[in-house]
Amino acid sequence: MTPTLVRNQLGADASAPADAGTRARDWAEIQERMLAPLYEAVYDRMEVGAATRMLSLGCGSGLAMLVAAARGAQVTGVDSDRERLALARARLLPDAGWDDAPAHSPHPARRRARLVEDGGPAPVGADGAPYNLITVFEPIGCAAGDSEGLVPALRSAVPLAVRGAAVVLAGWGPPERCATAAVLRVAARLADSARPPRTEPGRWRPTLRDDLEDVAARAGLKPDGSGRVSCPFGYADVGSAVRGLLSTGLFDAAVRATDRSQVEKEIAEALHPYRREDGTVWMPNVFRYLVCVT
Repeated sequence: MTPTLVRNQLGADASAPADAGTRARDWAEIQERMLAPLYEAVYDRMEVGAATRMLSLGCGSGLAMLVAAARGAQVTGVDSDRERLALARARLLPDAGWDDAPAHSPHPARRRARLVEDGGPAPVGADGAPYNLITVFEPIGCAAGDSEGLVPALRSAVPLAVRGAAVVLAGWGPPERCATAAVLRVAARLADSARPPRTEPGRWRPTLRDDLEDVAARAGLKPDGSGRVSCPFGYADVGSAVRGLLSTGLFDAAVRATDRSQVEKEIAEALHPYRREDGTVWMPNVFRYLVCVT
């Protein structure tokens, strides 16, 4: 693998809470792994391996990149969240000194791994070759405006890929197939409690059937297949579930409309039907992905 991390303006939220570092750790340690079945299913379908040169838009704290790299892929990540990228760096580039390591270095993570800060060069792969796979694993389709920054990002990324490269978009499945949708409705209700009601981007909304197809059309991509993956959300206890869900950013509008303590309390109450006798929380969900070609 040749991991590369790039900061970019992909949906940055200026109203993010002051404890951004804590939230990023909650994402990396609690929430991000819930999507691991999605990563594996997509990589199986796309036959990700040593010949794969992948660009991950919205790479978060790097778990999807780590899984691809373990399969032998060369990976490049783009994200706007500095705290999540710091965690991705710890996972993929534990020693920044490897940036200029010789190509014959015995450890694959030490071969020309680059970190490009926001405003730096275009996110080309470490070996300069064009990508043959672009992924967007940050699920879209359950927050107002969550795809607005994605369309221009995709348009900028496509010229960096070979003609006919695969682009994979991910989103939430139908609300009736996602137990977490019932908890996310708390976010919309609390955001609406403000006067006037909050309608800014980031407010939860039900997933629509053609959310992914709409993004593909606006980005000039041609759909070429799709799939659904079971991604249950499982937590050790209610406290972990509250922290994990808050780390997604889907409750930010609710926090601004009320306060964090009220949001935490109401999330905990909404989780009650999904608590098991041993105190763990289990919510079955289905996520969807759309395969496109450039």
